Amino acid sequence: MRVLVTGGAGFIGSHYVRQLVGGAYPAYADAEVVVLDKLTYAGCEANLAPVSGHPRLRFVRGDICDAALVSDLMRGVDVVVHFAAESHVDRSILGAAEFVTTNVVGTQVLLQCALDAGVGRFVQVSTDEVYGSIEHGSWPEEHPLQPNSPYSASKASGDLLARAYFRTHGLPVCVTRCSNNYGPYQFPEKVIPLFVTNLIEGRKVPLYGDGLNVRDWLHVDDHCRGVQLVAEKGRPGEVYNIGGGTELTNRELTARLLDIMGAGWSMVEPVPDRKGHDRRYSVDITKITNELGYAPRVPIDAGLADTVRWYRENRSWWEPLKHRATLAGS
Repeated sequence: MRVLVTGGAGFIGSHYVRQLVGGAYPAYADAEVVVLDKLTYAGCEANLAPVSGHPRLRFVRGDICDAALVSDLMRGVDVVVHFAAESHVDRSILGAAEFVTTNVVGTQVLLQCALDAGVGRFVQVSTDEVYGSIEHGSWPEEHPLQPNSPYSASKASGDLLARAYFRTHGLPVCVTRCSNNYGPYQFPEKVIPLFVTNLIEGRKVPLYGDGLNVRDWLHVDDHCRGVQLVAEKGRPGEVYNIGGGTELTNRELTARLLDIMGAGWSMVEPVPDRKGHDRRYSVDITKITNELGYAPRVPIDAGLADTVRWYRENRSWWEPLKHRATLAGS
C-alpha cells in the first residue's frame, strides 16, 4: 500500500505521518508513505525529524498546485490524505488570494490527478468553520455551509469540489471536519502555542474582544485517529465530523493556560475583536462514533498540560519560527 500525505510537514499532517510510520495504525503498518509539502512558513522538515530516514517514508518538497508533479507522485498511490492548506483566519482576512489558490485550486488539482491515477480513497481534511457560527446545539454533517471568513470559504469550496468529484466521477472521497486542534508542533501563531510561548517569554497574551467566543478543543492525536478511521472505513461520498468534546470560551481556555503556567490575569491584554469573528462552533460527532467507533481519548486538562510541557522543553523548535513570523509582520 502507498499513502500520499499532502501537508505532511505541517502541524496536523506531521503528527499523522509520525503516527503512521511509527505503527500506531495497524491496518497501514506496512504502507509506503509519500509526503508532499511546499514548506511554507507553517511547515518544516523538523516536524518529521523523529521519523526522518525511515525506509518507508519519502519526502517531496513541492506545491499541490503543480499538476505535473502531483500527477507523477499519484502513480501507484492507494490512499490520499489531504492536509495541505492555508489555515490561519487572521492571515486570510489580510489577504485571501493564497487561500483560494491552495485550498481551492490545489484541492482540484489533487482530485483530478487522483481520478486520473485510479486512487482508491481520497480523504479531504477540512474544518468545522465551514458551517459558520451556531448559537445553540451542534452541527450535523448535513448542516448547510455558511462560512464567514475567507479561510473557511476556501475550505468549503474545496469540500464542495470533493463532493462533486464523487458525484460526477465516482472518485471515492470522504470529507472530515474537525474542531480546533491543539498539541505539540503547532505553529506559534495559533492561540494555544501563542499564549504559551508568550508567557514563557514573559510577554502578555492578546485576548480578542470579550473573550466569550466558544470553541470545541480537539487534541491532534484524537483528530488523526479519526482521520485514520475515515481513511480505513469511511463510506465514499460521506462527511464525518471529528470533535474533542470540550467546549470552552476563550476566557476559560486562557484561565486554564494561565493556571498551568503559574501566571495571573495581569498577563492578559484585551485586544479589538477579529473581523467577522464567529461566536461559537460545535460539531455533532454521532455519525463517526456510531459508524466508525470514534471517541476522543485525550482529556483537555492532561492534553493542555502535556502541550505546555512540550513547548517549555522545545524552545529551540518554536523560537526561530516565532521570530521569523514576527519579522514578516504576521
